[in-house]
Amino acid sequence: MKNKQNKNLPILLIEDDQALARLISDELEAEGWSMVVHHQIQSALEWLKINQPALIVSDLRLPDGNGMQIVEQVVTHWPEEQRPGLIVITAFGSVRQAVQALQAGADDFLTKPLDLEHFLLAVERVVATRKLHDELFQFRKLNRQPAFHQMFGRSEAMRNLFEQIKVIGRAQGPVLINGESGTGKELVAKALHAESDRADGPFLAVNCAGIPQELLESEFFGHAAGSFTGAKKARKGLLQEANGGSLLLDEIGEMPMALQAKLLRALQDGSIRPVGQDTEEKVDVRIIAATHRDLKQKVVDGSFREDLFYRLETFALSVPPLRDREEDREILAQQFLQQLVVAQGRNIKGFSDKALEIIRHYAFPGNVRELQNVVERAFAFCTEDWVQPQHLPARLLENQTSSEVLASPATEKQNDELLAGAVLPTLDQLQKRYVNMVLREVDGNKRRAAALLGIGRRTLYRWLDEESDETEEPAIKDK
Repeated sequence: MKNKQNKNLPILLIEDDQALARLISDELEAEGWSMVVHHQIQSALEWLKINQPALIVSDLRLPDGNGMQIVEQVVTHWPEEQRPGLIVITAFGSVRQAVQALQAGADDFLTKPLDLEHFLLAVERVVATRKLHDELFQFRKLNRQPAFHQMFGRSEAMRNLFEQIKVIGRAQGPVLINGESGTGKELVAKALHAESDRADGPFLAVNCAGIPQELLESEFFGHAAGSFTGAKKARKGLLQEANGGSLLLDEIGEMPMALQAKLLRALQDGSIRPVGQDTEEKVDVRIIAATHRDLKQKVVDGSFREDLFYRLETFALSVPPLRDREEDREILAQQFLQQLVVAQGRNIKGFSDKALEIIRHYAFPGNVRELQNVVERAFAFCTEDWVQPQHLPARLLENQTSSEVLASPATEKQNDELLAGAVLPTLDQLQKRYVNMVLREVDGNKRRAAALLGIGRRTLYRWLDEESDETEEPAIKDK
């Protein structure tokens, strides 16, 4: 509720003069506001315990107390980002009372008899000011998030990674970064470079899987003029270009064995020989390798040199997957959204509570890259002040539905159904009953049921003892 703005929230009026209360309500309702009216302080305070108004308009003298109690209660007990606007009105106004009200936290102080036109302008101004205040609060909140070389995270896993980067950055040996696709291995490599004494030198990155095999040696070590057809002039390789700095070899596991041997020599003695050149050259480059593959297994399989593996593993870092960083998902999502807001100049304030809940409970198998894509999609589809669940991809919503179904307590009726019979059911019987129960929950939609159960539709048919012929499966009506 707190994320809705302006006229989506009501105005709370606290006024014991019922004729005036009716007049004010009629005027504000004519402006599109919904109204909640109380004639006493205590009933208004009870309402405020569970409700959020956009604005509170309170008389100063009321039958059961002073309207300043409302001001003090809101200012003292409400979080800054949720505070509604506050206007105090009175028939017995004085400069001293006005100053006291404004110092206590009221946004305006008006005297009776009210000039309705002036009153309506005051309402519009106070609500607009609170809206701007909320936007500023959200902006400052985002900019207070922990950042480390463009990486955001307050989880223990990321804090440990940041500390390791600081230590390893100051060292001199090669580094091997392990991590799933999309976890941000290149950002880690850049942070290592920035923390090193090579920070003023070049940082280059190359994807070993993205260069044609016949060009790999020339790309890494350079070539002399005339060394092969088309080599009209000498060209520096990546190791020469990165001299004095760092070179990231992404997807190092895809490097051919022949090139691995030459890289190993460059690591051992700091020398390279460009293609077609008789003499060697000295280079001073820190190699940072990254991979999402299990290099130890590739060594066992014979597709990666054991000596190169142990040389690269002088310093090893593991980048945690996003599924192990639940508390970081909101930080990252807000940062990606803010970057889009700034870049494109749109007035989107953030995510609704429900949208954030969905993001927090989705595992993101594609890691940070997937989360960034999700935010970009939500930003494109959002036409409101706040990103809502319907702006998120369907897979996140299905995951939320799955979590709700599987995590919610079973009713007594469902328990009785699952365990019906004179004796306890077998595991197979229990499985089939549960599958049927899930099917009923999704109105027989077998694709949805399979997604909720975390299985394929063929497996679902097998559990139900139905035919699973692939030629018939597309004929199923997916609701």
